[in-house]
Amino acid sequence: MLTNEQIEQFITNGYVRVEQAFSRELADRCRKIFWADTGCDPDDCLTWKKPVIRTPDHSEPPFVQAANTRKLRTAFDQLVGQGRWQPRFSSGYCIVRFPINEDPGDTGWHIDSSFPGEDSDPNDYSTWRINIHSRDRALLMLFLFSDVGEQDAPTRIRVGSHLVVAQILEPAGEEGLTDFDVSATANCPEVIATGAAGTVYLCHPFLVHAAQINRGSQPRFMTQPPLYPVGAFEVADKETSPIKYIDKETSSIPIEEAVCRALRKSDVGAA
Repeated sequence: MLTNEQIEQFITNGYVRVEQAFSRELADRCRKIFWADTGCDPDDCLTWKKPVIRTPDHSEPPFVQAANTRKLRTAFDQLVGQGRWQPRFSSGYCIVRFPINEDPGDTGWHIDSSFPGEDSDPNDYSTWRINIHSRDRALLMLFLFSDVGEQDAPTRIRVGSHLVVAQILEPAGEEGLTDFDVSATANCPEVIATGAAGTVYLCHPFLVHAAQINRGSQPRFMTQPPLYPVGAFEVADKETSPIKYIDKETSSIPIEEAVCRALRKSDVGAA
């Protein structure tokens, strides 16, 4: 169960790290399947020829178990709201980053879009959109299936960038934006998503993040699946007073509270 401090961190910083979200034994079983997808030999680094390999989505029992532990389901309830998220029954695509000093061309800062617009290519996620209600995405999640240290290509995170992105998205309304400039978040502090296998980072869907080159000695295995919502974010009026998100008697939700705070802050800045 997330503490009040962790929930406040999620609202303010845009993410919370859940240690031992699933067991190392499950991580090992899943990683063995991912290795088979790569076509590489885990014991022979001479077979590691590409800096990045993306494996298919998997729905075998260990992946479903990893995504549905009691610790994670409780955290989903706390951050998204009971009955407001859909259970995951697959792993999401695994991004395997090998220790090859070669730029894979995918390390730019961005947020993950969540729905296709009328002019989008359904198979090209770079053409998809994201809106202030975060249509079709309740959380961005980083599942670590291998130990990830500082040199092992940990995902970079701009702390608090979700608040800036909310202000950018609001004028676009329901239609939202696609592939927009996130340079306004450049002054946000940066952290990296390290942790032992079984760690999960639960992130606000507006959080700006980026990949990096693996400068370690072992491949890094991570999936980045969305948690799908039931319904859409409810963005309160900007003049609303702060919501007491911990009180079970209220209907406030941390993912919504973060957006509401961001919009109230934009009002103050405009004044």
